[in-house]
Amino acid sequence: MTHVAFIHPRRLTRLISLVIMLGVLAMGTISPVQAKDMPTVQAQLTTLPHVPDPITRKEPARVLVNVEAKEYVGTLTDEIQYKFWSFNGTVPGPMIRVRVGDTVELHLKNHATNKYPHNMDLHAVNGPGGGAGANLASPGGENVLSFKTLRPGLYMYHCASPVPNIPAHIANGMYGMILVDPEEGLPKVDHEYAVVQSEFFTEPSKEKGLYELSMEKGLAEHPDHVVFNGKVGALTGKGELIAKVGETVRLYFGNIGPNSVSSFHIIGEVFDKVYVDGAIGGLMNQNVQTTLVPSAGSAIMEFRMDTPGAYLLVDHSIFRVAKGALGILSVEGKDDFSIFNPMDPSN
Repeated sequence: MTHVAFIHPRRLTRLISLVIMLGVLAMGTISPVQAKDMPTVQAQLTTLPHVPDPITRKEPARVLVNVEAKEYVGTLTDEIQYKFWSFNGTVPGPMIRVRVGDTVELHLKNHATNKYPHNMDLHAVNGPGGGAGANLASPGGENVLSFKTLRPGLYMYHCASPVPNIPAHIANGMYGMILVDPEEGLPKVDHEYAVVQSEFFTEPSKEKGLYELSMEKGLAEHPDHVVFNGKVGALTGKGELIAKVGETVRLYFGNIGPNSVSSFHIIGEVFDKVYVDGAIGGLMNQNVQTTLVPSAGSAIMEFRMDTPGAYLLVDHSIFRVAKGALGILSVEGKDDFSIFNPMDPSN
């Protein structure tokens, strides 16, 4: 009989953290490689759902990206104030946009008032730990990582600090997306938006009126909230996405989990094109109703608006809507009754 060893989830978490820590110790301090004969540009960073402008450069550049880890108290729901950990003070962190062939120089500061060390594991990086071992910064410190963007696509990034453990940093809000444009750029559209789905596992903290991460719920994979762009209602009311009839929309969608797969769907819309797994130049699906996005994965959807109205963004694992996985794309314009006609049965 073959015996399979069982590793308790808490022990597995400690083992993963140990591996990352050993990588940090092995790499030590690394000086960024200077990109010679390249222009130097400052990266444009945006808060989701806004997306940086398309890259118009025809040649690679040395791109400076400045990010600060910040622990803060913010709004998760109308009733809950949560102890977030973040990049640049927002959850998700800023959208980063570069071009294939660029040399990215990432400066990560850790705010002096923070309690924990933080770093960035970028899925666009070809190197150990996605760079997490090279840019770990203690509170009040700063570290620098230089990497070359070898492949176009939409990638996730997140904190992978081993203290107190990697899942805690992700579950508390330390994640975002980096888009690597292809050399020729992407086809022009009227609107580009970015949305990240994530889960929160909460319990009251020792500080009255505040909530914090419940590791027990995280290990059990039972989230209290499943949200778009960091909080319940982020894409409703004043946060609604907007478009007009006849316009085209490109949606950059990421799912950080940290546990669950997303069944992403826009009610009343069919995706004209889906860049599967966020891969540009890879598999392209057409006429898609719902697309699966794994934890720490992404997808790019393009579609044309044909009819005015309110379109709901949902995770069609539908009970998650009740946990907050809901947004609105509001479309204005003239009706085309040949496409959609809510007929009066009395006529």
